[in-house]
Amino acid sequence: MEWMSWTVPTAAFFAVIGLILVGMTVWELSSPSVLRRGLLPIATTRGDRLFIGLLGSAYLHLLVIGVTDWSIWVASALSLVWLLAVMRWG
Repeated sequence: MEWMSWTVPTAAFFAVIGLILVGMTVWELSSPSVLRRGLLPIATTRGDRLFIGLLGSAYLHLLVIGVTDWSIWVASALSLVWLLAVMRWG
């Protein structure tokens, strides 16, 4: 049986996602969010925008890698910009 080989970038990625979730939990407990409308066509809370942003970032990253010959770092940067835009204005 082969086991998955964890690399440092993979471990760092999941560690950052975990820290984001812990940070959002603490933020929500200390200051509950309210529904608001932004660029997204639905009313969302901070948690909703985080979920939508992470999901959209994953798909954007895969799209850029799949249809362009751009560097993985460019795809990562675009995904991060998308996530931050959704969190700020979504």
